[in-house]
Amino acid sequence: MMKIKIKKLKPEAILPSYAHDGDAGMDIYSCEDILIKAGERAVVSSGIAIEFPKNYVALVWDKGGLAAKNGIKTMAGVGDSGYRGEYKIVLLNTSKKDYQIRKGDKICQILIQPVEKAEIDEVSELSSTERGESGFGSTGIRNI
Repeated sequence: MMKIKIKKLKPEAILPSYAHDGDAGMDIYSCEDILIKAGERAVVSSGIAIEFPKNYVALVWDKGGLAAKNGIKTMAGVGDSGYRGEYKIVLLNTSKKDYQIRKGDKICQILIQPVEKAEIDEVSELSSTERGESGFGSTGIRNI
């Protein structure tokens, strides 16, 4: 099992935690009270900094209940291994109602995953595939 280091930047910060054995994501908690108005976004303090090995990434994802019940989505979801600052979580309220975040609320989840570095090879042509350049709606989704 990989070990990561968490530094509390504020005394009231809550360390990330897995809700259930086998969960992929660690819950991240708000370190402040903040109102996210309908249709607006806010940057929410977690009060923590994270250190994990090189060639890994912390991916920030929605909490299913927050997204489904309240329209709260995460944005700007990549934490690089060299970053040592506070994890501030960008939340977007996609609903028509204001949403109150309270200190200690779960606001997102973070997955720590390996990253493969890509070597760039500029070419004049790419190989052909059955799909080719067909994009949005190419698999039969209507109204795109």
